[in-house]
Order: sequence, then C-alpha cells, then structure tokens
Amino acid sequence: MDSWQSPIAPGISWYQATVGERAAYPALDGSKTVDVAIVGGGYTGLQAACNLAKSGVSVALIEAHRFGDGASGRNGGQMGTGQRWWPEDLEKELGYERSKALFDMAEDAKRYLLDFAKIHGIEMDYMPGQMNVSHKPGHDKEYRANAEIAAERYDYPHISFMDRRETAERLGTKDYYCGVRDMGTGHIHPLKLLVGLARAAQEAGAQLYEMTKATAIRRTRNGPDGKIVIETPSGVLTTDRALVATNAYVGNLEPATAAHIMPIGSFIAATAPLDDFPDVIPGGEAVADSRFVVRYFRKSRDNRLLFGGREVYSSRDPKDTANAIRKQIVATYPALKNVEITHAWGGNVGITLPRQPFVKEVMPGVTSIGGYSGHGVMLSNYCGKLYADMVAGKATELDHLAALDIPAFPGGQRLRTPLLFLALTWFALRDRLW
Repeated sequence: MDSWQSPIAPGISWYQATVGERAAYPALDGSKTVDVAIVGGGYTGLQAACNLAKSGVSVALIEAHRFGDGASGRNGGQMGTGQRWWPEDLEKELGYERSKALFDMAEDAKRYLLDFAKIHGIEMDYMPGQMNVSHKPGHDKEYRANAEIAAERYDYPHISFMDRRETAERLGTKDYYCGVRDMGTGHIHPLKLLVGLARAAQEAGAQLYEMTKATAIRRTRNGPDGKIVIETPSGVLTTDRALVATNAYVGNLEPATAAHIMPIGSFIAATAPLDDFPDVIPGGEAVADSRFVVRYFRKSRDNRLLFGGREVYSSRDPKDTANAIRKQIVATYPALKNVEITHAWGGNVGITLPRQPFVKEVMPGVTSIGGYSGHGVMLSNYCGKLYADMVAGKATELDHLAALDIPAFPGGQRLRTPLLFLALTWFALRDRLW
C-alpha cells in the first residue's frame, strides 16, 4: 500500500490503498521559460497540460504536494449529469437556451472523460448508474418532473422516477421517500483516473513537477511585452500564459480566486466488503441525497460501501472522521452498525456562492478555473481540455462558464470563513429539523 500521508488532507484513502503503482514526479529544480505554466496538479491542470503538450505547446505544471492530494484524488467518484443545479432550476435563472447549452456541455464532458480513459488505457473502475433521492416527504412531483423535463426538453431519456417502494428496493433502506435513477452516467475510482492522466500528460511531453509550491504569481509589466512570473522556493517559471487550477487550495496565491472559491471539508469512509448485505444498493449505482449538506455513497467494485458527507468537525484526526461517518452510515443502514470501517479520509471541496464553476481571467494572461462545488469529476477534466483549446485559439464551451455571474463570498478575507461556517452549521441544522 502507498503509505504517503498528505499534509493537506487527513487519512489515507481507500483509493490510495488500491491504486497500485503511483509514480512520483520530481520537484522543480531551477528556473524555466515555457509557453504556458500551470499551478495545480488535479484534473483541471493535468488535462490542460496533457492537451497543450499534445498540440506542441511547451507547458510546465507545478503542484505543491503530490498529484491527487486535493479533491481530484480523494472525491466521491460520482460523475453526475448536467451541472450542479437541475436543468429546470438553471432554466428559471438563465433561460432555456443557456441552460440547454450548459447541459449539453456537461454531456460533452461526460463523453470526453469516458473517451479519454479508453484512448489512454486508463482502468478507472467505471460502474454505471446514479440515483438522486429525497430525504423528506412531499417531493414526488418535482422528482417526477425532473425525469420528464430531462427527456422532453433536454434530449436526455436516461432518467426514471422512483416512488418510495422502488427507492427503498434500489437503495436497501427505507430512509428516503422518492428519487430518480440515471443510467446515462456512473461512478469511478478517482485516483486511478488521476494517476493515468498524469502518465498521459508526461508521455505527451508536459513537464510535471510535484512538491513545488507556487509562492507568488505576477506580471513583469502590462502590455504585449509583459511576461507572467510564477515564483517557487526552487526556481521561477516565466511564461506568456498561466492557468491557476488550485481550486480549494489556492490559499493566498491569487486573491480573486480566493475571494470566489471557498474550501469546505468533505469526509468519506470505506467499509469492509459487504458480502453479507446484498440488499445494500444491489444494482451498484451511486447515490446522492437532497440534503444541503449532501450525503453521497456508492458501492466499490469489491463490494465496499464508500459513504461521504460533511458535518462541523472540530478535529482533522481521521479517527474522528470514521466515527462521524459511521453515525451517518448507521442512520441510513442500521444493519451495518457493526461493520468494520477500514479507511477514513477527508479533504477540501471548492465551492462558489451560486454552486457554479468560476472561470475568469484574473490578470492579463492568467486564467483561473475551479469552484466545481461537488460536481467536478466530469467538469474539471473537460475544463482543462477546454482551456487548452482556448490557448490554441479555438472557440470553446468554456465561454458558457465564463459568462456565469459568480459573486465573491461576503465578508472579505477576514470574515468569509467564519460566515461560511455559520451558514453551513445553519443548513446542517435545517437538514435535521425540517
């Protein structure tokens, strides 16, 4: 087992324990000049590096820790469909034309990711199916409408409504009241994808560096002759264009990104194989529920339950994570109260205020992309590819995201984190009481 303990996220994940050989990449040693520099070694950055290198662009990518230490290597693995919002809700906000364009973009993202894995021989443990379920009664009408609208208005016939009986049968619990089942998507082993993606980027000719923290990013001067400089403790990258793909881990590197993308903790536990509990998600689909503080869970290929959620934890100790997630597992599946939890881990998810991605040129030549808000497995990979297309001068669907109005979090640098903490605590309380 890979025994690396990330300094930025608690716990060694089940993904890490089962990923097999995981290549290590060198730290930057000395200064370099490239066409494009990328900060952040998750899906967005590595896809951008891979596609830029394939097109003959000289590209260097730096990651402060190891590839996969952020959300890309530790997430719930669910691909989803569409954007973070249901399309009918986006339609009310943006109108049908823009909502349909964003839905179609997400479908393109889904196809791109599956094709990329196939082309590059990445076995990412894809399993079909996802269910979205309501933890409260009285929502049958809107869930039924979701399936109908997807088929009739968005040309997506893969979603079906589940009443309470079917929901209970497909989940193996009576804890939910209705839902929709989507067989046009699925779930994956995220770290296997990331390891294969890094390998593909390196083989394409991208220069990849781990354990290399960006400490500053600036322009030498404005105008066409200005260069972008990215400083690190071990050298300087000088470039014409740069991508900030740090998502929840931007820190103090770039203030516009930090103002618009907020890190929140998300935690997952893996059980021992559930061979004695065949009623738990017998079809193998992934599940996400309707709580504001979402609970998300699925079965792995070796029959474990991977269960994720978030509460207000006071410690980053993974033992606390295991105990807190166990309570949520038992609340959903009481029969699993004595099942062993073999792995527990956590990390930060990057969210924006409207739960839509943040795509912005934050200074001349410097683009920031992130804030996928728990919907990033497909979108982050595709956004990296679209960024490379943009650098090549192609018209891209990235424009759909860049046109979204993403306000900064209120409170400024000093108050936005405590204000978010209060908001999440309030919504967690609402999930319990209403």
